[in-house]
Amino acid sequence: MYSVTKRISMIKQPRGGYLNKKDFTSIQLNDGITLNIDENINAGLVGLAVDYMTRFMTSANKEEAFSISLQGAKYLDLFTANKKLLATKNAIKLLKNIKGLDSESITNVCKLAGYDVCYRAGIIGYRPVEEINPDSDTIENIITMINRSLLFWEEYGPVSKDGFTFEGGYTDIISAGDGDYLTQDTLWDFKVSKNEPKSQHTLQLLVYYIMGMHSIHEEFKTIKKLGIYNPRMNKVYIIDIDTIPQQVINEVSTEIIGY
Repeated sequence: MYSVTKRISMIKQPRGGYLNKKDFTSIQLNDGITLNIDENINAGLVGLAVDYMTRFMTSANKEEAFSISLQGAKYLDLFTANKKLLATKNAIKLLKNIKGLDSESITNVCKLAGYDVCYRAGIIGYRPVEEINPDSDTIENIITMINRSLLFWEEYGPVSKDGFTFEGGYTDIISAGDGDYLTQDTLWDFKVSKNEPKSQHTLQLLVYYIMGMHSIHEEFKTIKKLGIYNPRMNKVYIIDIDTIPQQVINEVSTEIIGY
């Protein structure tokens, strides 16, 4: 059994992808800010920092926003048989010192997000969080992208559900995966990338929707659109579900997810 992202990485898609990016309407937002060119930490960590801080600042619940990071620290202690729970204690300390959009808080966010890999992929990919030290350019970029995300939600929100899983929708093929955000009528995925969405990203979004419709979550019944927001590019991509051929939905449902 696989996670959604792992399963998608195994799939050879038709030319252009099951869900072609060209079928999405793109909207360029503009705040007049140009991001710094260089960042000194992993792009994945930057993305997690932007995502989790946006969740925290829209919900005011740090424990929920950073729940996967906290779980990752617990996994690290478990698999290293650390009876003093050093990773867990450090994660809690980092969480406590996340206050807002200041340099110290953002540094703590990046370090805390470093525990995620233990939960998502196992401790083999873990790098000591003490080594994660974003420089001023990286911190400035993260703050800008968080502010962009908050402005995005002012226009496209409010958020009705975030960080959701798919209880009731998992199969013998896909047993793990979590989505980003739901609003009243749209399933949203955040991508902090320097590039346009790839076929893996659009397929991931479609898989989330199909699994959501099979899940216990009633909120998916009002979803009519799929959307991607990229705060790095400050760009929105959106598609009406009614325009997606039923044949595509059926094939993804059976051949990829396993319904």
